[in-house]
Amino acid sequence: MANPTVAAQLVQMLRDAGVQRIYGVVGDSLNPVVDAVRHTDGIEWVHVSNEEGGAFAAAAEAQVTGRLAVCAGSCGPGNTHLVQGLYDAHRSGAPVLAIASQIQSQEVGMAFFQETHPERTFQDCSYWCEVVTPKQMPHTLRVAVQTAVGKRGVSVVVLPGDLAAEESGGPTVPSAMVSAPSPVRPAPEQVQALADAINAARTVTLFCGAGCAGAHDEVMELAGTVLSPVGHALGGKEVIQYDNPYDVGMNGLLGYGAAHKATHEADLLVLLGTDFPYVNFLPQQRTAQVDADASHLGRRSPLEVAVHGDVGETIRALLPLLERKTDRTFLDSMLRDHAHALEKVVDAYTRRVEKMRPIHPEYVAAQLDELAADDAVFTVDTGMCNVWAARYLTPNGRRRVIGSFRHGSMANALPHAVGAQFADRGRQVVSMSGDGGLAMLLGELITVRLHRLPVKIVLFNNASLGMVKLEMMVDGIPDFETDHEPTDFAAIAAGVGIPSMRVEDPADVRSTLETGLARPGPVLMEFVTDANALSIPPAITGEQIRGFATTATKMVLGGGVGKMIDLARANLRNVPRP
Repeated sequence: MANPTVAAQLVQMLRDAGVQRIYGVVGDSLNPVVDAVRHTDGIEWVHVSNEEGGAFAAAAEAQVTGRLAVCAGSCGPGNTHLVQGLYDAHRSGAPVLAIASQIQSQEVGMAFFQETHPERTFQDCSYWCEVVTPKQMPHTLRVAVQTAVGKRGVSVVVLPGDLAAEESGGPTVPSAMVSAPSPVRPAPEQVQALADAINAARTVTLFCGAGCAGAHDEVMELAGTVLSPVGHALGGKEVIQYDNPYDVGMNGLLGYGAAHKATHEADLLVLLGTDFPYVNFLPQQRTAQVDADASHLGRRSPLEVAVHGDVGETIRALLPLLERKTDRTFLDSMLRDHAHALEKVVDAYTRRVEKMRPIHPEYVAAQLDELAADDAVFTVDTGMCNVWAARYLTPNGRRRVIGSFRHGSMANALPHAVGAQFADRGRQVVSMSGDGGLAMLLGELITVRLHRLPVKIVLFNNASLGMVKLEMMVDGIPDFETDHEPTDFAAIAAGVGIPSMRVEDPADVRSTLETGLARPGPVLMEFVTDANALSIPPAITGEQIRGFATTATKMVLGGGVGKMIDLARANLRNVPRP
């Protein structure tokens, strides 16, 4: 055989592109690829319990490292299991390549056992999805890799099992590839238009998203120049909230503080690197937007100014064109409102909370925030865990918070933690899991144990689908089928060999977290929490209030925000006294 097999070439090229592992479940049509991994140094096969978990793990690894990550699924059900994790990766901008193996090529189109059409199935959650034949290798794989890396999303290689074992179309020749996309430089006339709009506005608010990564200092300099409050979406929290004397909190369904007010009352709202989806939380007027993805511009709001550019590049070009503002009235007013809003709600979890049963989930989250490592990676389940993470985890520029923030899939936290921990076994990784999410991909506990991953699983067990319950209440619908039979997940974890602790007494919360976080290897810490600890957004309509009134007149609406109250108080020191 003059050239390597397709499978051998594929695995070698992935390794040469920096890929260290492939997440998946071995079997049938994937056997040539798995065997190629066995014979190739520098790359390993990571067995997961469900291909969905493997795709989530790859998504998290890609987000933590910024490099290409890979998952795989065998023909039929094996690769359709990948769908949720690939949607999550694609919408999160994670460079992931999926190997979706196919039935034998001669049987395609004959309704054969386990036949599906991956090239159709994954079109909506990928930038590149094609059937690859031996003659197309190796150049087609280079295209797949470069597309995932360059566009920051998913590529899917559809590979019939029999073709994987055939000779490839050419030798494996080293080829340089770009490891990350380059920053987009904005057009000068767009930057000038933004400068003119900011100079003409008496008051400005900056609202920041994940696209501000790497531009923290530039955003702070811009805010100081135009005396702007700085709010953020959930995706922007970890990159923009720390060391921020202009912070007014978060807008949106999980929001808190004065961000909503600041975005609506400013003469000009500037959206920086955010594709914030909740249009009813935006003023829909007096708005400018900066984004490296031109398709995001104007998607959520009519714009007075649109700038296609990287946030950091744009601000650096913008600053010399700005007139420094001197009137702090608007900024100081928003800082005071923000501090007042946090002061008002912080009592929800500080007043005698260490004695209240069931345990307040806010208390668990606040204690976790204090005890976790300064460079911890938190993976967060969709639902109320998103709320506790958004309101209680304190960013510092080194911590990471990863969740299914754009796709909103349940069950993401634990498999995300698997990928984050494989990316760095020496870094503390904490899975903030809900009982509903953990139950959905419970088998990934076995994955954690199998690979001896030191993941710390903090389980909020309220025997309820809390976010769904809240959604029903907002709509004035009595909650129905949201509560379920209490489950002892600590016993289940112990059954698969993971040390575990179950806590019902709030007095034991801190000591359990201290012990669990310090213990080597995987640990599950289960906290039995109050199912009625809910959360309301920073601004709700009269219709929503009436919905709550008819179904939850006696419910506790939690809203504490942990250490952010300290930040808000500290920022008030910058406000001149009258």
